Amino acid sequence: MSVSETAGRQPLFTRVITFNRLEYVSMFHSCIYLSLLICAFVLGNPEPATFVLGLSHGLIWIGMSLTCIAAARYKVIPYWLAVTVAILGGLGPFMGTVGFIHETRRRARASAASGA
Repeated sequence: MSVSETAGRQPLFTRVITFNRLEYVSMFHSCIYLSLLICAFVLGNPEPATFVLGLSHGLIWIGMSLTCIAAARYKVIPYWLAVTVAILGGLGPFMGTVGFIHETRRRARASAASGA
């Protein structure tokens, strides 16, 4: 079976939503959240920057939660990572980013072990 035939059978979701894309969005979300914390606690809560960053954090968290739950169902990411993003991501998106980094390293070790 050729690569194009395999890609044709792959669900659209898994062609669009990949592990790497979720990882990058998680890191972007962590940057937004860090900016929100700095803005709110270090810079004295300037508006409208704090509002925009807070709204961005909330909307990205909702989107990431729903997407990661679906991604776990399609086996793009493990369930533990989806739970980490969905449950802990609202309060600390850094946990999701740490989870993605951990899973990337685990996959690299597994790939190296199977190739050896």
